[in-house]
Amino acid sequence: SQASKEHFKIPVSSEMAHEKAQSHTSTIPNSEVPSYDDGSTSFSAADAPQIVRNKVPMRRKLLAPNPDSEEPFDAKEAQVLPQIFISNKTYTYDERVALFCDHIIGQCSAEDADEAISFYIIEKLASKRTWTAVWKTSPEVLLVNCDIGDLPFVGVLVDVNCTPCEGKSLPLRVSISVAEPYSSNIANLPRELVEDVLREHDYSVPILDVYPIQGMGADVDNIAEYLEHARFFYDFLWRDWDDEEECDEYAGLIEKRIQLYYDIQDGTIPGPISERYRKTLEEYRSKRLDLTKFQTKIRGEALPGEAVECWKKYYEMSMLCGLLKFWEDLRLRSHGPFYPRIYKRRKGQRTSGRIVTHIVAQIMTTDMIKNFSADTLIQQHDSLSAALDSCFSGDTVVVFPGEYHAVALASLTDDITIKGEGERKEVLFYSDPSHDNFVASKASKVMLMNLTLVQHGTCDGIVVVESGQLTLDNCVLKCQGTGVCVLTGASLVMKNCEISGAKGAGVELYPGSIAELHRNEIHHCSNQLAKDSKGSQGGINLKVLPQPQLKLTDNHIHDNHGYGVTILVPDNLYKASEDLEQTASGDKNETDYLSKALQKLSLEITTNKLESNTKGDIGLLICFKC
Repeated sequence: SQASKEHFKIPVSSEMAHEKAQSHTSTIPNSEVPSYDDGSTSFSAADAPQIVRNKVPMRRKLLAPNPDSEEPFDAKEAQVLPQIFISNKTYTYDERVALFCDHIIGQCSAEDADEAISFYIIEKLASKRTWTAVWKTSPEVLLVNCDIGDLPFVGVLVDVNCTPCEGKSLPLRVSISVAEPYSSNIANLPRELVEDVLREHDYSVPILDVYPIQGMGADVDNIAEYLEHARFFYDFLWRDWDDEEECDEYAGLIEKRIQLYYDIQDGTIPGPISERYRKTLEEYRSKRLDLTKFQTKIRGEALPGEAVECWKKYYEMSMLCGLLKFWEDLRLRSHGPFYPRIYKRRKGQRTSGRIVTHIVAQIMTTDMIKNFSADTLIQQHDSLSAALDSCFSGDTVVVFPGEYHAVALASLTDDITIKGEGERKEVLFYSDPSHDNFVASKASKVMLMNLTLVQHGTCDGIVVVESGQLTLDNCVLKCQGTGVCVLTGASLVMKNCEISGAKGAGVELYPGSIAELHRNEIHHCSNQLAKDSKGSQGGINLKVLPQPQLKLTDNHIHDNHGYGVTILVPDNLYKASEDLEQTASGDKNETDYLSKALQKLSLEITTNKLESNTKGDIGLLICFKC
């Protein structure tokens, strides 16, 4: 169609883009792709997608050997490079989060990440302006028609002057000159060739290409550590597509990538999966580099064949980019669809240490505050969203009768209490159908009291406890999707609540979670799955590897489709036990296995009433996908 032709964009000729750590986004020149003879639409480079950084530090017109196959220069053998400084310090997850999210990135957007990193380095450069380092660059910069094998870089000993280079934009560059004695990791590398390359670039290189050597003193050692932090950011935390997309909480996104890095390092993510991810990321970077190299070969107007080939390469790169984004969706790294994904960062307490009570009501009267003590700090808000946005850890939000919507409920990161005033049925919170989550918490301690949650359209649990502890007290939960989900390592305390209408289980406990349920009513859950009786999860569902901890006291669990309490057992675990304990007749008594499963689980069931559940009170469900 004509509409699709107008939006079909071809990436064409551009200058070679530099690495993220070495330059900003380079736009594509406005050269035209010619029209076809049949009069079909011509494609303008002005409409083409932007191509940004890749992994080639810099390019030059390389020198070939002379016709007599002699060396182009009378090379003097270089000495061995000295040892560069390598820090022995190891950083924990919390230390890296504090460094990158709090100190370096802070409130910056992805577009400002370069500037934030440069400012971080400049702070330390003030302590020492000149020092000696090894300049590392791509072999392609200095060598041509040479068999370099697996040589990862060409290194040359240089003197560094940290005076900012005039006329140079971000990222940060420094002036260098060849140091004495002349040293390199390639013994026969001509010094004259190195001088020629540096001269072409005004003797300035990106600062992340220089590595301070050992023995230069504490100030230079500190500079070396700062540079390593910057390289870590670009190697493991930055993605080429970051500044092409909007992200309101970029520091939160970086925090999740730090977690991804440590999950790969400690084996939380299985080795084969992390290796596949690594290879895909390498392939993406290779495709990106291949595209930018191809673009540099196009001069002037691109031929139709060149435009098609350019688009093909761009499409291949984009497909890999999409796959990597999909894999980095942190929900996919856990059992099932739910996985921590709140990007908003914790505020903590106010610097003043004061605690504020937020009142949510259209009009505030003296009767509303008569029960508060005289020294209570009160702030009134017209909307629940405004109150939540103003909260710090320790605050309380008091909501007066009415109907409320608040997207901020999906990202509770500070220790706060939200409680309704009056009857719980009069304080109604409605979900936003355009969002996946309704209520999601990752704070150490969050309390929801005396209110009603009404779920409309959100696909995830009505309440998802990502981490920390969430307390639900005297609340009504009217589900349309899944019920309450407690993820690995998180904790739920639920008292005097009512859950109904969930498509899955009313309460779903993930491996390693903890829950205490007292005096609750859980009913008419999993009814939407009536056609799939084998998969009905009933009132409460437990996934047993590793075992969750569940304490049940005085609950009424009734009229659920499935068991009142379902213990989800992986099929391989069930079969292993079956093989070990198989009877002479070859039959396995499921009741015996259920009894043993209950003994192994940290499960306390006392004074509960379980009735009218379609499959019984407590039972096993064999999971073939666990």
